[in-house]
Amino acid sequence: MGQNEDRQQILDQVAEYARKYHSQNQTFTPGDRISYAARVYDEREMVNLVDSALEFWLTSGHWTEQFERDFAKYLGVKYASLVNSGSSANLVAFATLTSPLLGERRIKRGDEIITVAAGFPTTVTPIIQYGCIPVFVDVTIPGYDIDVNMLESAYSEKTKAVMMAHTLGNPFNLKAVKEFCDRHGLWLVEDNCDALGSTYTIDGQTKLTGTIGDIGTSSFYPPHHMTMGEGGAVYTDNPLLHKIIRSMRDWGRDCICASGQDNRCGHRFTGQYGELPYGYDHKYVYSHFGYNLKATDMQAAIGCAQLEKFPSFVERRKQNFRTLYHLLAEGGADAKLILPVAEENSDPSWFGFLLTCKEGIDCKKIVDYVEDHGVQTRRLFAGNLTKHPCFDEMRASGQGYRIVGQLTNTDRIMEDSFWVGVYPGMTDDKLAYMAKTILEAIDQ
Repeated sequence: MGQNEDRQQILDQVAEYARKYHSQNQTFTPGDRISYAARVYDEREMVNLVDSALEFWLTSGHWTEQFERDFAKYLGVKYASLVNSGSSANLVAFATLTSPLLGERRIKRGDEIITVAAGFPTTVTPIIQYGCIPVFVDVTIPGYDIDVNMLESAYSEKTKAVMMAHTLGNPFNLKAVKEFCDRHGLWLVEDNCDALGSTYTIDGQTKLTGTIGDIGTSSFYPPHHMTMGEGGAVYTDNPLLHKIIRSMRDWGRDCICASGQDNRCGHRFTGQYGELPYGYDHKYVYSHFGYNLKATDMQAAIGCAQLEKFPSFVERRKQNFRTLYHLLAEGGADAKLILPVAEENSDPSWFGFLLTCKEGIDCKKIVDYVEDHGVQTRRLFAGNLTKHPCFDEMRASGQGYRIVGQLTNTDRIMEDSFWVGVYPGMTDDKLAYMAKTILEAIDQ
């Protein structure tokens, strides 16, 4: 038997193993734990994983190239770059905007970036790490995204960008934010890690979130819309930004050759760079202070299989959200809980179902009851990031960040909001049990 036959035999056995031992049981019995998220996969992901492992390339290779090409096509953008996490995607996106290649629009230390405190920390972390000032603006309820009425108040001569997430899949008001950025010549970075598959209609054209700003980012961590275990992506239509993104991801290199590739440009030994000697090996010329944030081909292989299923994942999330909303509304939950509302002109690919307790309703008691009855909950990540220990020194000094007005709704979310899952593996039985449990909790 030849190599190809041996390999196919292995892959056939992997598929059989996956069907036998990794079949995702949909049977639900009340009392079973209902997680807020989980991986949804079948033998296709496992076969791709083993197929890539048998090649033993390990680092980024042809699977990565395929995923980047297919992912960009799905998004409708020109360029996508695979990285090792959504947090790394945000780091690369922000680092890209600090490049000297951007001239006067380059972000420098001391510049201000408008964002929100009601979200995940790694949207804000790169801003602080690069010596910039996050300017926090309050959000709305029940949209849970930026209050666009505060944008002009947040603007200053130091403002260079807006960078924030679409909360739990619900797009922020992209029309207002984009117009604000265009008016002031600001960069717009869409943290799309919780919203892959969401769409927004702007100027009569419907686009996927993450593709309307200058740069978008995604996460492929297991709870997210699709997974490759760890992983993320950075995407753009701007060729200069794409060039910088690749450099920042790949050690800060000036060279565009892929790993294992030499002299793609034909001028590897004929260039003059900085104060290096003429003809210095271009593969070892660095135009940025970058990182190694590449993913492996094994991750990319899983991602390729997930991407084939992805449109069905999005539709299932939307259906699960509608089902849960109907069950809760029909049960009278809106008397004591604020139910989530999609942003106007949007069609969210919901990451979760976010609920806020009305005045007089004890959120902790609701969460305790729901958790005690087998339904996993999550808070809206940091709640108010500025209240966390990582801000202790900055709070004490009164420096390093700026708050515009009062973060009233942000604080309320921190105190009174929680969410449950609507991931594609959620069954109607699970959704019915979740609704029943939440209704019992508010009636206790």
